Amino acid sequence: MADIGVLGGSGKVALDADAFGAPFNEGLVHQCVRAEQAARRRGTASTKTRGEVSGGGAKPWRQKGTGRARAGSSRSPIWSGGGTVFGPKPRSYTFKVNRKEQRAALRAALSLHAGRGSLAALDATAFDAPATRRARQLLDEWDQARPTLVVLDEYEGDAALSFRNLPRVEVRTAADVGVSELVWAASLLITQTALDALVARANAPTRGRSEAGA
Repeated sequence: MADIGVLGGSGKVALDADAFGAPFNEGLVHQCVRAEQAARRRGTASTKTRGEVSGGGAKPWRQKGTGRARAGSSRSPIWSGGGTVFGPKPRSYTFKVNRKEQRAALRAALSLHAGRGSLAALDATAFDAPATRRARQLLDEWDQARPTLVVLDEYEGDAALSFRNLPRVEVRTAADVGVSELVWAASLLITQTALDALVARANAPTRGRSEAGA
């Protein structure tokens, strides 16, 4: 597997052949992106039915003799202020994607960046204090298309503060990066610690039922 350069440092970083050499499965990646985005939906929209709207206990007028259409309740859906028919209710939009499929989609997204050369390593030790100008300079020298996803370890705070205010740059920790972020980004910048964490996630063995029950 090819190596990648290091921004802000020297040398090369070797890429894991399994995590960065997988074929791109568009259908599987699309399914995982949909699942991740659906899980982020709050699902709190709610409307009241005619049984939940207050009032309307008394019949508005008598059944006959008024010349108007008969009405049994002012909370009817056809009345102003009445209940809603088939309106939204709080719900969960999540749906299941198997862990094996999630890892395969993650490998496919990582391999996409490796294959098109839009991936580089970042030396986080180059930032011993927040320095946005230094971060901008590194990205300009790299000269890759944006938006750029910068993946860091949670303890690399100075580097995160340096990149977070740059336009069209998204900073995430390795634990918060999903398939949707990887395919959204036109370029990927990642530290060695975050790279190891993503590779561990992508290559994690799938436990069988017998192993899980042991």
